[in-house]
Amino acid sequence: MENTHNPGLAAVLSLIIPGVGQFYNGTFWRGIFWLIITPGLWIGSGGMLGWICHVISAITAYRIARRKVEGTFE
Repeated sequence: MENTHNPGLAAVLSLIIPGVGQFYNGTFWRGIFWLIITPGLWIGSGGMLGWICHVISAITAYRIARRKVEGTFE
């Protein structure tokens, strides 16, 4: 079966809503983590740290999708 994960799409999905790119990649618990942590930091820090979580979520979604395409992620 061909792997159809698109790293760019995974990153964009996580930039829009943190965690959705991880769901797209099939990493459910990572998606839940980002869905909980990012809003918590947006609210808890008054917006100062939330954007960092958005970026990190997108980067990790991109990297996981890329590893899945390369076949180096189980």
